[in-house]
Amino acid sequence: MDALRVVFFGTPEIAVPTLEALIEGPHDVVGVVSQPDRGRGRGRKLSPSPIAAVAIEHDIPLLRPEKVGDAETLAALEELAPDVGVVVAFGQFIPKKVRELPSRGYLINAHASLLPKYRGAAPIARVILDGEPETGVSVMRVEKEMDSGAVALVAKTLIRPQENTAELSERIATIAADAIAEAVDQVALGTIEWVEQDASQATFAAKIEKRDAVLDLTEGARALADRIHALSPKPGGAVTVLSPGSDEVVLKISRADVGFADTDLAPGTIDQSDPAAPIRIATGDGWLVPLVLQRPGGKPLPVADFLRGFDLAADARCALVESSSDASGAGGGETR
Repeated sequence: MDALRVVFFGTPEIAVPTLEALIEGPHDVVGVVSQPDRGRGRGRKLSPSPIAAVAIEHDIPLLRPEKVGDAETLAALEELAPDVGVVVAFGQFIPKKVRELPSRGYLINAHASLLPKYRGAAPIARVILDGEPETGVSVMRVEKEMDSGAVALVAKTLIRPQENTAELSERIATIAADAIAEAVDQVALGTIEWVEQDASQATFAAKIEKRDAVLDLTEGARALADRIHALSPKPGGAVTVLSPGSDEVVLKISRADVGFADTDLAPGTIDQSDPAAPIRIATGDGWLVPLVLQRPGGKPLPVADFLRGFDLAADARCALVESSSDASGAGGGETR
């Protein structure tokens, strides 16, 4: 197998395992393209993206354009003479003149879903939110229409109980690294086979918004737990606790379980009588059992530790609000 010249397009932490696997593998990473340095941390100090930092560490030529299709970037890419490009969570639209620049004529992308399901900006969070039993990574060709390219490899994984978006993202990053490494080998060997997606089966994973964190306690406990884990660690699932004679307090639930014991209590009622659960919240169907709680500006704590520093009145309850999320809406940001 002849080594290929690879240009890598990526930005966030989830893309790092793939770039590192390519660097360690048999092919030559001749260039990296990432987003420009952004302000990060409390001081908003300019710093390179996680992918840019890896490129700097390994002394790989690095491009950080505001627009990847500009003339200067295109000329720099042509000088690198790549055979193929690899894209993982780059964050910009990639124009045709860049997509077709490599000698093999295309870029490949690791998308974090089982395509054609969950095209779009937030496939990992949305698959948890929807209560799906499994997800995975699809290696596809990058086309103009978002996440619509032909697929060569699919790697599946079961979603674990109470697994949140951060935890699943970490596993997906490793799966993507292995899938891309295999795909690049197949490109080099000339054995890769592309299968067009069935567009009629496509669904869309819209970007997560803060309003998605609202917990509508008239929903069932299972759907609420899925929402909490999908939105954890940020923005998390929020409830407003009301106690007569006290100010309302917004609490963030970042991990939860479900209890299916019958209850005739109104949704939002907080019960502290079950020895197995320090608190549980009545919902439209079953009990929502918080496991990790957090006050605004505070640290997430196991519920027993949290309650040692938080005086929860015996007659406290959660306010009922209408969910303003639209989890199934089409759209979402560019994820290439």
